Amino acid sequence: MNLDEVIELYRLSTLGERRPIDDRSIMSDMLAHANLVVTAWDGALLVGISRTITDFSFVGYLSDLAVRKSHWSEGIGKELIRKTRERMGPRSMLVLVAAPNAVNYYPKIGFTKHDSAWVLRANEPFPIPRSAGA
Repeated sequence: MNLDEVIELYRLSTLGERRPIDDRSIMSDMLAHANLVVTAWDGALLVGISRTITDFSFVGYLSDLAVRKSHWSEGIGKELIRKTRERMGPRSMLVLVAAPNAVNYYPKIGFTKHDSAWVLRANEPFPIPRSAGA
């Protein structure tokens, strides 16, 4: 698997709309620093990827699940998640932030909605109150 194959997959899965596929350095870092990557292939064609950051014991953050649109509805996403969980360990939970188009997908395959997740985007300031102390 090379970076061009991954970028093409992201573009053709719709995940590229929310990932920096135009910045090869960031995409390369995303792959290099994920500690659990599972892929799906149709012959020599990369058709799916699951990219996770995990401690392999308690929790894993499924940061990307991408399946090429031409291969949707073939169970590839479910199989990528199954293999990811299998490699994470029997007591480890899987956490993710759903893409807008996938909000209805995850409950159908067994995920439970969690209402207390929070996001601090890279371009948003993080003011630390002076009274908080450190």
